[in-house]
Amino acid sequence: MSKNVDAVAPGPIPPARSMLRRASRRTSFVIAAAFIGVLIVAAVGAPLLAPHDPGTQNLANQLQGPSGTHPLGTDDLGRDVASRLIFAARLALLAPLISVGVAVLIGVPSGLLAGLRRGWLDAVTGRIADSLLSLPGLAFALAIVAVLGPGLTNAMVAMGIVFAPSLYRVVRGATLTVAEETYIESARSIGASNSRIVVSHVMPNIAAPLLVQVTILMGVALLAEASLSFLGLGVQAPDASWGSMLRTAYENQYSAPYSVLPAGIALVLTVLAFNTVGDTIRDVVASRRDK
Repeated sequence: MSKNVDAVAPGPIPPARSMLRRASRRTSFVIAAAFIGVLIVAAVGAPLLAPHDPGTQNLANQLQGPSGTHPLGTDDLGRDVASRLIFAARLALLAPLISVGVAVLIGVPSGLLAGLRRGWLDAVTGRIADSLLSLPGLAFALAIVAVLGPGLTNAMVAMGIVFAPSLYRVVRGATLTVAEETYIESARSIGASNSRIVVSHVMPNIAAPLLVQVTILMGVALLAEASLSFLGLGVQAPDASWGSMLRTAYENQYSAPYSVLPAGIALVLTVLAFNTVGDTIRDVVASRRDK
């Protein structure tokens, strides 16, 4: 499920602030970041921007095409598609934040410990990560959801567990590179604690590759949420999700063949925006390391 970034490469890791400044010079990055900003505004201002209540049903107005009253038409229950699309933007941001947040909580501390301590701890955590990476991501998430029950939180926690090994490998590799620097040895020689070394020296220097992986996983998590909601294991009715909207459009594809476009286009553009941000940052990191 997850898309991995090379964890270790020769050369210094650029600071996150410098990396973002260089990335902002690229048009594709600016457009993608602006789209994500618009999505955040839509999610926050959904009650003000939505033309109708997303849950209001009108069975006499089922599967209608675009009109002045309903700009994107209505679904099988007569609900306004545009309003549901806007409200679903909240879950499109919340779901990746939950899953990637869980992955960060699991993968970052374990990667830091493995990279700094090494030895048996590195061997044990590495084998656990390899075992999880060998499992099919979506199938593993389906198994967890089957045990915990359907719902957004359960589905995204399951995906967070799936994503954790990839973050572990990125953080461990970057930490191994930083740990060999002379300023780490100098900090230890003057009696700096491990926690002080991690906060002051390690984290600022591994922030760039970590940010790359997080942004890419955001797009993967959104696709996973849409897949689980499409199967009925993610967001539950009456809440709106792009995945559940695609399921409704699929079930009514012969009556309303164009109803798949609003949620489908929104999903594709959002995933593309996350991936563009991640790929641009990755290119910036690679170009700085090659110098």
